[in-house]
Amino acid sequence: CLLRVRAVYSTAMDVDYDEDAPQEKPTGRKVKGRGAEEDDRYAGKAGKFESLEQDDEEGGPARSIEGWVVIVSGVHEEAQEDDVFEAFAEFGDIKNLHLNLDRRTGFVKGYAFIEYESKGEADSAIKGMDGQSLLDSKLAVQWAFSKPGASRRKRR
Repeated sequence: CLLRVRAVYSTAMDVDYDEDAPQEKPTGRKVKGRGAEEDDRYAGKAGKFESLEQDDEEGGPARSIEGWVVIVSGVHEEAQEDDVFEAFAEFGDIKNLHLNLDRRTGFVKGYAFIEYESKGEADSAIKGMDGQSLLDSKLAVQWAFSKPGASRRKRR
């Protein structure tokens, strides 16, 4: 009885499962992931991105996606969002105001981003508030984003 079991077991083990599998070409190294095989998924607009309208000026401020952003540095650590908003609201309608806080202390980090709808409003805020004081702290106001000047573009 033991011989019969060994004979059945040995015939079951002799089956070759790889006979029906297609033979692959040995290439040495298998490339996986994007670009491993030729396809047209990335053909067409590859590398073409949208851009903002360009002004004729070489340097100067650059418009963000939604508006004109100015950075205010030298903000007093105990200033509230309302204090900064009231000081800069007289120059135009503020679309957005970011007053970042230190996580550990809860005080203002010392700078703020203010976004205006028009370039004129932002420019008047820079001219009007640069060097002024807010809560006994002297403010420095300038454009948050600026285009590279003509000398930088020529070097490339």
